[in-house]
Amino acid sequence: MLTADNAVREILSRVNPLASTEVPILDALGLVLSTGITSPIDFPHWDNSAMDGYAARSADLQGTMPVTLTIVEEIAAGAFPTRDIGEGECARIFTGAPAPKGADCVIRQEDTQLVDNRSVRIDNARDAGRNIRRRGEDFTRGTTVLEYGTTIGPSQLGVLASLAMATVPVHRKPTVAILASGNEIADVSEKEEILAGRKIASSNTYTLRALIQQAGATPRNLGIAKDDPADFHRRLQHAYDADLIITTAGVSVGEHDYLHQVMDELDLERVFRRLKLRPGAPTGFGFIGKLGNKPWLGLPGNPVSTMVTFELFGRPAIRRLLGHTKPFRQTVPVVSGEEIKLGPELRHFLRVTLSAGDEHPIARLTGAQGSGILTSMAKADALLVVPEDMPVVKEGEVLHAIVLDDPRHVEDVPW
Repeated sequence: MLTADNAVREILSRVNPLASTEVPILDALGLVLSTGITSPIDFPHWDNSAMDGYAARSADLQGTMPVTLTIVEEIAAGAFPTRDIGEGECARIFTGAPAPKGADCVIRQEDTQLVDNRSVRIDNARDAGRNIRRRGEDFTRGTTVLEYGTTIGPSQLGVLASLAMATVPVHRKPTVAILASGNEIADVSEKEEILAGRKIASSNTYTLRALIQQAGATPRNLGIAKDDPADFHRRLQHAYDADLIITTAGVSVGEHDYLHQVMDELDLERVFRRLKLRPGAPTGFGFIGKLGNKPWLGLPGNPVSTMVTFELFGRPAIRRLLGHTKPFRQTVPVVSGEEIKLGPELRHFLRVTLSAGDEHPIARLTGAQGSGILTSMAKADALLVVPEDMPVVKEGEVLHAIVLDDPRHVEDVPW
């Protein structure tokens, strides 16, 4: 069996960013640039005022204050100066307006007093040589302003808008199909059956939808397949145009687990079907030949196992499809706040809360760690990574943890 780190490396070595497409700029938020962006202009286009005030010459502000200057024109934002500034002259100017030639500073309005319509008194020369934003100060023509693989956030949208880019080249947003399975599983619409204990709610459908959306992809729910190969086949046909297929449950070897039989009938190229970790050992990955060689990730059915294995394998796969160059959340050092005794020699990913510590955050278990205890994930801030060769974690031991809402990412597996 593969270890978890080698398994995710196998996945990412076989999954590539999706094709480039052009999307409207407002639809690009959260997507990844499929090419670098080179500026066709200097930005700003021209020297401009950083505030409301008076464009003047520093040479006229030497010596004793106050100084009275002649106002030769007014330059509003969107207008352009009609003349240069000469000795003893200034121009009324507003933020963003082009600075007139001859002026090398803008005196803020608060340091002035209007004498009449043609002259202004400068009471303080602290702004001499300041408050003009120079042409090309941000970037110049021909420079790469955004690199390939940049995730587009609000500030990146601002840069793209400054270049008048109505559309943006990005990697296409992936569609991820979700299929749950089991006769005992029901959708929340079957409320009476669930509350009476005759059915179990398909919580995995809802957690996976949310996790997929958070990862940046579009989820497509294929429903719940009954323990019937024909139903598996019928539902999987609706995933023909998905970019990734994720199933939950049915990956074990029970006599009613038909998923592997169906996958074999669909010409699955199986890369692995079981891993050395807890929770989530019965995790599979491969490519479904008869569905266009679509990548398939088979997650366990227990709710905690589903969520943990999605974090370890599903989320990095989606980020790779999106074109991210850093698919993995980073790990951070933490201190165990208690002694933890473990079972088999497997890499464990334990659900923990984090609290402030002297040097590192203190990690404590969220409670019982059974793979069916969904609240252990609901309470968790992080997954504590315990190596295979550590059957007991001592209180005060320094380990590493994956913080579940950490936006910082790294290129290679950190756990």
